[in-house]
Amino acid sequence: MSRAAIASVLITAAALGLPRPVVAAEGDVIAGAAAVIDGDTIAIDDVVIRLFDVDAPEMAQTCEGGPSRLRSCGAYVADALAERLADREVRCEVLKVDQYDRQVARCDLDGEVLSQWLVANGLAMVFRRYSDRFIEEEEAARAARLGLWQTNFQPPWEYRARRWEVATQEAPEGCPIKGNINRKGERIYHTPWGSKWYQKTRVNTAAGERWFCDEREALDAGWRAPRQ
Repeated sequence: MSRAAIASVLITAAALGLPRPVVAAEGDVIAGAAAVIDGDTIAIDDVVIRLFDVDAPEMAQTCEGGPSRLRSCGAYVADALAERLADREVRCEVLKVDQYDRQVARCDLDGEVLSQWLVANGLAMVFRRYSDRFIEEEEAARAARLGLWQTNFQPPWEYRARRWEVATQEAPEGCPIKGNINRKGERIYHTPWGSKWYQKTRVNTAAGERWFCDEREALDAGWRAPRQ
């Protein structure tokens, strides 16, 4: 992210009286107990971190077949990651900052790479659009029918694309991201794929709520992603 883009986010947040987002720089190391946002995203203090090279099911994603515990596979993976972390210290090295202000990082737990652990246990796929690391682990997990490989599931990137396509047909002016203001006055945006609250959320424009065409627009306007 450019310095100008970071400055824009900080200025917008300050103008709205919102907490300033924490944006680390490439090469920074962040350590501490981590909260799980979804199967491949964690937060350490106020820093949102996307695990590098992998893509896990979205929180609202479901899988067909296999054991019943895997049907809500997005939540299942998030719970498995939370159990793995269990208030232990996670060490993350920032590799880059993406367009949504998430730090993309290599995160280790007691020397074990979390991205590799997710793939090896069938809890995430290699994000092959960006990486070819951990392919051997993915193929071994698939062959052993570990985790998600016991089910029929869409790759997360296909799931997101499909949910976006359907939601744009139903949303005003084709902008499907819902900007909601909760009872605490927090501005939170909900994507068609990432939030379990999406279907239940109603946008009241008279109360200052609004629709967004993409996440970058929502972030620049002072909204944040939900913390599951």
